[in-house]
Amino acid sequence: MKTRDILEYLPRQRGETIARFGDTRLVKKLDGKLELLGGTEADRAAARKWISQFLPNATIPERE
Repeated sequence: MKTRDILEYLPRQRGETIARFGDTRLVKKLDGKLELLGGTEADRAAARKWISQFLPNATIPERE
């Protein structure tokens, strides 16, 4: 793979899925930040509870 191909590929990446909670995904972005994507409020609440237990130092921004 050429360098040009890699540079075009990287911005399209959304990150690595760490865990799923119903339709909500906990994703680790390429810059190391965590983000919750999609799902219902109940799914997001379950994800936040799991994060507080297993990733106590993680910060997840509130939904806009």
